[in-house]
Amino acid sequence: MTHIKFGTSGWRGLIARDFTFTNVRVATQGLADWWLAELKRVGSPIHGRKPTVIIGHDTRFLGREFSLAVAEVLTANGLLPLLCERDAPTPVIAHTIRARKAIGGINLTASHNPAEYQGLKFSVHNGAAAPPEVTREVEKFILERQAAGWEFDAAVVGTFKCPTIDPSPAYLKQLRSLIDFKAIKKAKLKLAVEFMYGTGRGYLDTLLEEDGGAKVLRFHDELNPSFGGHHPEPNAEGMSEVRAAILAGKASLGLGLDGDADRFGIVDQDGTWLTPNQVLALALYHLKHNRGWTGSVVRTVPTSHQVDAVAELLGVPLHETPVGFKYIGALMESEPVICGGEESGGLSIKGHVPEKDGILACLLMAELVAVEGCSLGEVLKRLEKQIGEFHTDRINVAIPAEKKAALLARLAGGLDRIGTLPVEKFITTDGFKFLLPNREWVAFRASGTEPLIRCYLEAKTAAGLKRLAAAAQKILKS
Repeated sequence: MTHIKFGTSGWRGLIARDFTFTNVRVATQGLADWWLAELKRVGSPIHGRKPTVIIGHDTRFLGREFSLAVAEVLTANGLLPLLCERDAPTPVIAHTIRARKAIGGINLTASHNPAEYQGLKFSVHNGAAAPPEVTREVEKFILERQAAGWEFDAAVVGTFKCPTIDPSPAYLKQLRSLIDFKAIKKAKLKLAVEFMYGTGRGYLDTLLEEDGGAKVLRFHDELNPSFGGHHPEPNAEGMSEVRAAILAGKASLGLGLDGDADRFGIVDQDGTWLTPNQVLALALYHLKHNRGWTGSVVRTVPTSHQVDAVAELLGVPLHETPVGFKYIGALMESEPVICGGEESGGLSIKGHVPEKDGILACLLMAELVAVEGCSLGEVLKRLEKQIGEFHTDRINVAIPAEKKAALLARLAGGLDRIGTLPVEKFITTDGFKFLLPNREWVAFRASGTEPLIRCYLEAKTAAGLKRLAAAAQKILKS
């Protein structure tokens, strides 16, 4: 029996080993059990609603077939699934849930994971990823069904008929209300866009060309379930072809999306890949300084304090949350938030969905370049003159399973020093974070799926970052 557990972004597994039609059906039945209970519960935000559920999938192997299996189980439970007519970005599904007042959504995606993985992401009625208190209840329903030997008399795979919808017009209208396409059009931008064989094609390029008047050079905008043999992640390596095009003078800005278009990648005019930390800081600067937006900013524990420095410079309150965009989304639903983001490449802004949106993030950076009339690097340099430099890194250290618990117990007890630097504050919001003098810090967080400790580092100089990395490695290996 496969143990189906929801992590920060749903349940993921290897296709045919963990992620099978049998397991997808029993997971969906657990979700249906939860939804049916909530529909009956007085006080639930979906009590009395029409039981519509939005279903989508990315470009992975068997995505549509898994989606139809989900739709078949939901229909058998009296729920009303609506399937996106083609592969759809995660933020598009989130927006559709809200626009159609659905009770939630199921997205068949493993995001930026390699092609041999598939995943099931569960979103609640406001389009946000389900919080832990909800997924724990769903897991209990799934386990009960598995223990009872639940089976489903399914149609032949891929033959179930489900009503379909085109979610793109409403989503594109939403982004047109959030982005200054007049400014982008006036700037006459030449852009290189990396689609990673994913769901973002027809969304980001359509808006840039038709509304922004930009010249767009596309990379990997065709369907390929194996993602060309690479991870569909717009990191520095994944954006290498875009970088080459920029250095060859074919474009002045590079934009990229992961497989389900919720994460972004940005390459500047000089070929530099900007970290998500830097992009979040730039987004906050742009929305506050150029647009005059009010509200707070939200970041996760391992996200750069460069965001804090920009917030302090502009007089913006700041919140820190655990890892996972669901926590950022919850704050965005409860108070005015200018923008929220995380170091792994997620970002959203006020007036949009409480879910990360790579398409939106790319458009914001194009707008910033257009409004400022210079490169993103030049904007960062101006900011650094006022707040100083910030150098970040993340290292993964393999720890034998038998030593992992002891190491975590040691870290939980706190540390007086990291190398030669005294610890000024110890934070345990998510993992173990040690604040050091001069806005420097180190954070340790255990991987939930691998025998790894992830170590996040930030220093004010490149040399300082190397010293912190050496000190952190010594702690982990001692």
